[in-house]
Amino acid sequence: MPLYEIETDAHIFITWADNEPAATDALVDAYPTDTILRLTRRPRNSWVISKSALGSVGTPIDMCSIARDCLSKSSGDKLHAIRLYMAETGSDLEKARRIIESNMVMGW
Repeated sequence: MPLYEIETDAHIFITWADNEPAATDALVDAYPTDTILRLTRRPRNSWVISKSALGSVGTPIDMCSIARDCLSKSSGDKLHAIRLYMAETGSDLEKARRIIESNMVMGW
């Protein structure tokens, strides 16, 4: 079964589905008010997040744990979680956005 990545105005949704309509149905079932911006069939059936792309290779702090904690404190509100992450780590906006969005995909 193929893996689909669906970017909406509020989420990046990853799901296995038989085809694009089934992937869209899964998204609509979970987030009925989201608007689909992009739907992509992934070339493989796995999802990988590169720690070097996030800038976390060789850092002394556990960026993913901090990001998940920020997502929990913000009740999943991406923008609030990004602000919390920036305040807690001193990261810039782009780095905070990447790590928060990546951890949203991992199911904080």
